[in-house]
Amino acid sequence: MKNFALIGAAGYIAVRHMKAIKETNNHLVAALDPNDSVGIIDSYFPNADFFVEFERFDRHINKIHKTNQKVDYVSICSPNYLHDSHIRFALKNGADAICEKPLVLNPWNIDALQEVEQETGNKLHTILQLRHHPSIIALKEKIDNASEDKIYDIDLTYITSRGNWYFTSWKANHEKSGGIATNIGIHFFDMLTLIFGEVQENVVHVSEPKRASGFLQLEKARVRWYLSVDYNALPEDVKVKGQRTFRSITVEGEEIEFSQGFTDLHTISYQEILKGNGFGLEDARASIDIVHKIRNARPLGLNGDYHPFAKKEIDYHPFYKDR
Repeated sequence: MKNFALIGAAGYIAVRHMKAIKETNNHLVAALDPNDSVGIIDSYFPNADFFVEFERFDRHINKIHKTNQKVDYVSICSPNYLHDSHIRFALKNGADAICEKPLVLNPWNIDALQEVEQETGNKLHTILQLRHHPSIIALKEKIDNASEDKIYDIDLTYITSRGNWYFTSWKANHEKSGGIATNIGIHFFDMLTLIFGEVQENVVHVSEPKRASGFLQLEKARVRWYLSVDYNALPEDVKVKGQRTFRSITVEGEEIEFSQGFTDLHTISYQEILKGNGFGLEDARASIDIVHKIRNARPLGLNGDYHPFAKKEIDYHPFYKDR
């Protein structure tokens, strides 16, 4: 049994980490979040110590290390811009880190963290759960066994609608979240480069508070992508069903079914990490580089090979009515 600490216990993704720790028969000894709405811990680890101040959490972890106990892993579910700091905290306190995506916001953060790994002898593991999805594994096998000269046409569409709260939260702050492409799209970019190869061209058509869209030329694919948090961008048949999320990947016009099977992917990720098969810094590099360039690109507008959803009119949050 391994001992875990958790940073970011009140976030929506934290429960998947608690579940994964529980289902891999390990123990959560301490958790941290400035928000104290963390009653969900009782469903998994009611005896875990909980802190709302980083300084007291830091002291507690240090005290544990002076006893016969040891924190083996620190799971990190904090806001994106804090990942780099919290990873450093974990490694320098003698633990491996398990960090949610995006691992970091900038490519150079990866280089710096590699140095910390070397200095401490501890390792960083990142959650890239789509790599464990059965449909994605099957697609990779299909592409690997196909003609090496084939260039595929792909449309990626991901709409996960958010309410007005989103624009008051850190998620709408580019400096903290990295923007739409980083916050909700990075695992898709990781999946695409894993299957279809390195980026040869990265074009941004639209970059706005509620959506982003662009084009990627990969070694084996031409990808039109669209990411949005706007409910109005959802297809009508999705709205009629009362759903607020839409995922679609078409390869040569054929839909890849991956709408199901997401709930257990964190547990699978933990199982692989504990077996020594986790994904590390270099695995995350390609997707971090993609979203960094998207964030800093000048949008071209509706020119060239753009995603058809980019033509949709959307409702802007009142904070952005001047756009």
